[in-house]
Amino acid sequence: MAGSETHYTLPLPGFDKPVKLLIVVAPYYKDIADQLVSGARAEIEKVGGSHELIEVPGALEVPTAIGQAWRMSNFDGFVALGCVIRGETTHYDTVCNDSSRAIQLLGLQGACIGNGILTVENRAQAEMRADAQGQNKGGGAAAAALHLIALARRWGGARRNVGFLPEREEFDIADQGGNPVA
Repeated sequence: MAGSETHYTLPLPGFDKPVKLLIVVAPYYKDIADQLVSGARAEIEKVGGSHELIEVPGALEVPTAIGQAWRMSNFDGFVALGCVIRGETTHYDTVCNDSSRAIQLLGLQGACIGNGILTVENRAQAEMRADAQGQNKGGGAAAAALHLIALARRWGGARRNVGFLPEREEFDIADQGGNPVA
């Protein structure tokens, strides 16, 4: 059982400039979501960071909200939180796979995201994983985002215009006809 295993946890990174994270949570199972948020907040505060919290209707909306915030705001990183408990239909598989895939794609584009969306078989598993005094998966997701932010800062931050760009020609003077001369 996962609850009895021990795992190595990386020490939290240090930051010379404060970090600001957006916690995006789907509170479908409110008590579980509250525990995830509590754990995430505590980890962010350990490094002197700040955070904002927004709620979205469900796990499928979490990556959409993160994508919007990544394009239109000034957050250093993001924490995705929620819980999907297996039900009687294949909707569980769709929600788990699609939310995870969308978060992964945003990460591959350069967004620093810790994924704390629980995907479990039953409520007991969710409660054990969400408990801030237990497995603390919310705190783990925040820690993952903080580590990715540290890497982005180490490597000079996110570059959103990756690829081939035309060379810029700079000219100091112009000839009599106004044409640039190198």
